[in-house]
Amino acid sequence: MAHDLPGWVAELTDPRRASTLDELADRLVPLAEHAIDVSRRLQALLNELNDPFKRDALYGRVDRLKTRAGEAMDEITAEIAASGAERVERIWAEWLERVRTTDRSGGRARELRRRLEGDIVPELTRRQRDVAEQVAARTSAALEEATQTLLTRVEELAKAVTELIHGVLPMAREGLGLASRISGLSTRARQAGRGQVPDELREESTELSRTFDEAVARLELEWATLGARSATVRAALRGAEETAFSHVTQAMTDCVEELAPEHVRVLQETEARAATLFDLLAES
Repeated sequence: MAHDLPGWVAELTDPRRASTLDELADRLVPLAEHAIDVSRRLQALLNELNDPFKRDALYGRVDRLKTRAGEAMDEITAEIAASGAERVERIWAEWLERVRTTDRSGGRARELRRRLEGDIVPELTRRQRDVAEQVAARTSAALEEATQTLLTRVEELAKAVTELIHGVLPMAREGLGLASRISGLSTRARQAGRGQVPDELREESTELSRTFDEAVARLELEWATLGARSATVRAALRGAEETAFSHVTQAMTDCVEELAPEHVRVLQETEARAATLFDLLAES
């Protein structure tokens, strides 16, 4: 559905409809302001498009990836430690239930706790640390690979964006140059005095108005197109960052799955050693 502006808008803004020098000068001013506005908006969008590729933004993207990988690694380490602690507490609860009626003084319970903390827990902790170190090593290698891939993709995108900026920037400057020409014509119209618009100025203002319409239409179209491209670039950068993080977490997951059987075996051995300790303490 078309949305037309009131007819008086064209009467007050189109230099070709001016009948006096004052009217011509008045109508040229908003044209110059319009050309400046669209040029500045285009330049601002170009700056926005270039911002993600500045040094600080690049370092920030890499640091963010490392931070997220570190947080994920901390979660895995905590889960490994929690599984061991849970198994030890289960062993302890089973022992307390076993001696609940016979260990009135609590001597056997204290001895078991001492032996658990002195003999079994340190060995379990060491083996859990070995698992965590293997996951950390795999994570570090995956992080380095993901970082290099991310940097390569950002560099490729930066080259394309730089070419785009170099192609569009002259158009923004064209708008500013056009605004200067329009302002100059407005000044000449005011300096010409009052009365009817001379043929020379009318022809020049008509030609300049036509040039303005064509130039601003191109600038507005380029501004809209560039906005869509800017959104695509931001999405691409975000996608590259998320893909890099997914690569790291996938490496973590694969490593954990590979080490899971060994970790389960360690927990089972810990429980078996505790059972043997139960029997020894029960006989004492």
